[in-house]
Amino acid sequence: MHSLNYKIVVFLMGILLLFNGSLMLLSSLTSFIFKDGVTFELTLSAFLVLSTGALMMLFGRQYNKQIQKREGYLIVSLGWVLMSLSGTIPYLLTGAIPDFTAAFFETMSGYTTTGASILNDIEIMPKGVLFWRSTTHWIGGMGIIVLAIAILPFLGIGGTQLFTAEAPGPGGDKLHPRITDTAKRLWLIYVAYTLLETFLLYFAGMSFFDAINHSMSTLSTGGFSTKNASIAFWNDQPLIQYIIIFFMFLAGMNFVLSYYAFTRKFQKIIRDEEFKVYFSFILIFTVLTTLIVLNKEQYSLVQGIALVSQVESIFRDALFQVVSVITTTGFVSTDFTLWTPFLTIVFFGLMFLGGSSGSTSGGVKVVRHLLMIKGGFLEFKRALHPNAIIQARYNKKIVGDSISYNILGFFILYMLSFIIGALGFGLLDIDFESTIGLAASTLGNVGPALGDFGPSHNYEALPDAGKWWASFLMLLGRLELFTVLILFTPFFWRKH
Repeated sequence: MHSLNYKIVVFLMGILLLFNGSLMLLSSLTSFIFKDGVTFELTLSAFLVLSTGALMMLFGRQYNKQIQKREGYLIVSLGWVLMSLSGTIPYLLTGAIPDFTAAFFETMSGYTTTGASILNDIEIMPKGVLFWRSTTHWIGGMGIIVLAIAILPFLGIGGTQLFTAEAPGPGGDKLHPRITDTAKRLWLIYVAYTLLETFLLYFAGMSFFDAINHSMSTLSTGGFSTKNASIAFWNDQPLIQYIIIFFMFLAGMNFVLSYYAFTRKFQKIIRDEEFKVYFSFILIFTVLTTLIVLNKEQYSLVQGIALVSQVESIFRDALFQVVSVITTTGFVSTDFTLWTPFLTIVFFGLMFLGGSSGSTSGGVKVVRHLLMIKGGFLEFKRALHPNAIIQARYNKKIVGDSISYNILGFFILYMLSFIIGALGFGLLDIDFESTIGLAASTLGNVGPALGDFGPSHNYEALPDAGKWWASFLMLLGRLELFTVLILFTPFFWRKH
């Protein structure tokens, strides 16, 4: 039937590199404004990437416009790897991260919005490099390919294949029949939220540089901070933390619902089953965490105003960490592993939850859990009434068997990937707690793990082999398994 259309793959890789290079120029502009001494290195990085992108576009210019599913999967997976490889250049040339493995890990962590870092002292980094670090988050958040579709209308024909390859989850509500219009609207909301959060954080007391970096990290559910203490740096400024909580919540919510909010279709939001479950999970686990920590801390509670202040601080920490882990942002306001062993297990479980489908968060996604639970209860009914026709419903629509099988297949693959991921880290003589934490955190694109790689530590101690393994798991989790794993099947490469 058809062989792989390599020319369009190369052409689109070139376009993605042009994006990357253009955004590096923004980092060199930032460097120039702050006079941090690396403007030349960042500009050189940009030109290296831009010229490579231009050459690739030149090579692939005689392409066939038609993108099939196979090309879609290949473009998305390779796109992420190529962006991560080219994204290491600013770190290497500026000397901020001289080691290639460490630089690749940091970049992959950025693009996959994991937020796991190997940097011990973030605050001494040049401002231009820190801005580039946050930019990788921001591009990876809404998706590199969705960006390409939004800007390049000529991809209108094969854009759907790229969109579905990058965001293969269930419940893919389209705002518009044309995929390019959907992508544009999603990006418009994404940019609007980023700007709004930047201004709110600035007026709440952050410097403009910190505000824009944290906005990019929040909306992408990434978690890179410009401070060593992450958001704990502002523990004495509740308003800043509440603003970040609010936008983490928005980023973990389906962006289609945000569009409904802007078009005043509030009923659609209220009736959305996934949103109700997502909101309920956050509420339940926040209350549970607050009560357990209050009970643990009761000996130190004092009376009057000080008591109210202490309870508010505990509630804020609980809410912050629950939203941060559920949305897979990974910002840290306190070390949740120090609360109680029970809560450590709770937060470990939350790493598997993930935000909503159609959001920038990682993980399994709320809708999948919801449909699996519904499917489980229906099996009880079928056992009692074997002849009855019983079908799962989601938002009052019948869920087809193909979607149910896809979700089950995804979950089985996800748990297998988690086990194999943990085994990979176990081979490197890492202790059990750290191993399972690393596997859950990298696969779910969360950031903070458990044990030696918990919220108060970073990933610098991970051996080089571990960093490459973690990078693979981050990519796997970000592209929701199928897109990457399908490339390892022999039938993908056969001529059909």
